[in-house]
Amino acid sequence: MRRFNLLLFVASSVIWSVAANAATRPHYGGTVRVAMHETPQSLDPLSLAQVGVPNISRFLFDTLVVLDDRGFAQPALATTWQAEPGNQRWRLTLRSGVSFNDGANLEPTAVAASLRAANPDWKVLPVSDMIIVQTGEPHPNLPAELALPRNGIVHGNPQVSGTGPFAVSQYVAGKHLSLVANDQYWGGRPFVDSMEIDFGQTGRDQMTSLDLGRIDLAEVAPENIRRARAEGHTVQSSSPAELMALAFAMPPRNDEEIHLRNALALSIDMPAINNVVLQGGGEATGALLPNWLSGYGFLFARVQNTEFARTERTLGKQSGPLVLAYDSQDLVARTVAERVMLNARDAGITVQLTTNGHGDMALTRVPLPSLNTQTALTGVALALQLPMPSFGNGSANDLYSAEKTLLQSHRVIPLVYLRSGVALQPGIRNFNMSPDGAWQMSNVWLGSDKP
Repeated sequence: MRRFNLLLFVASSVIWSVAANAATRPHYGGTVRVAMHETPQSLDPLSLAQVGVPNISRFLFDTLVVLDDRGFAQPALATTWQAEPGNQRWRLTLRSGVSFNDGANLEPTAVAASLRAANPDWKVLPVSDMIIVQTGEPHPNLPAELALPRNGIVHGNPQVSGTGPFAVSQYVAGKHLSLVANDQYWGGRPFVDSMEIDFGQTGRDQMTSLDLGRIDLAEVAPENIRRARAEGHTVQSSSPAELMALAFAMPPRNDEEIHLRNALALSIDMPAINNVVLQGGGEATGALLPNWLSGYGFLFARVQNTEFARTERTLGKQSGPLVLAYDSQDLVARTVAERVMLNARDAGITVQLTTNGHGDMALTRVPLPSLNTQTALTGVALALQLPMPSFGNGSANDLYSAEKTLLQSHRVIPLVYLRSGVALQPGIRNFNMSPDGAWQMSNVWLGSDKP
């Protein structure tokens, strides 16, 4: 009898172990339901980049090169690349056996046409199984730029097709997007069969839908990440990867304007903006790049000093109020703008708020463009309409000097770097975010506890 019980126990343990392994082993099938705030009106990579939905672009389109989490270039649709002397002419060998979702093969002619459309200043030529990219000036960092979502490779017009892990099943501009897994994806078929994405959903509506089991993934604004976790939601967040800054419309005309802008910068309590307004959803910064990416951002740290700000204020003449423009649809931007106005008042500076888009300065959000430091700084400068940075030989000291030069232009006052967050249903498995907030969906699978 004792031996029989032992055998029964062993058999039960084996069955339980098999069942447990089956429950935790990745498997194919199912639909992931997603809600997003943005309302893209077109699905080509350039349009998606302009409205700030790079994740949709990554679902549908591949780039020639991708960057790993350390910012190093890795092969994607291009397997190798080589610069000729001078870094103005690059040769990239294309991956064989890849096809677009409409069935067309990935050919050098299609790749060249796609890159020319996205970069009119480049000369892009198809040659055998490769393409040649020629730029007007030395471009030693071209692989990192090719990894930008805006350079996703597209085929077809007006219905565009990509080579990405998902294909479009149905699209209602600005409202809804249905995706199906690409069975022939060169990087391996995604685990889930499909994705259903609703656009134009507010943060509150997304969390309500998540709580009711209507969606599986909801965006979480930086100021709500702490509360969402406290309420018991499973939340993943990125590194601080979206710059919020005051960007001036014009360069300073004289020393008096420089002193006035210095006074404004010194008057702002950035830790209070992060800890109170944003509920710890970011990091205060005096730099254009986050410290985790550059490694030197702390050197630009700026501490509120109202007394020193008043001194600087006396050296700068203010003939009228500084007009600060912000997005009327962004409630957090309104609160930050009001805090800036109050801090400035304490230093004797008059700031007037407006939502009509015209002001001396604007409260601006700039998502981190790249995990490559040079490409990121160039992208931030472009978004803030600053002079293009010069990097010398590309060393860390050159990068620091380039950013310092941009800050010394007195055209921008960095405030905080924001995190992005995603709340998940318990059944979503293997979802990951890159440090810059990019969603990694190809390896996501659905567990048995998905509602």
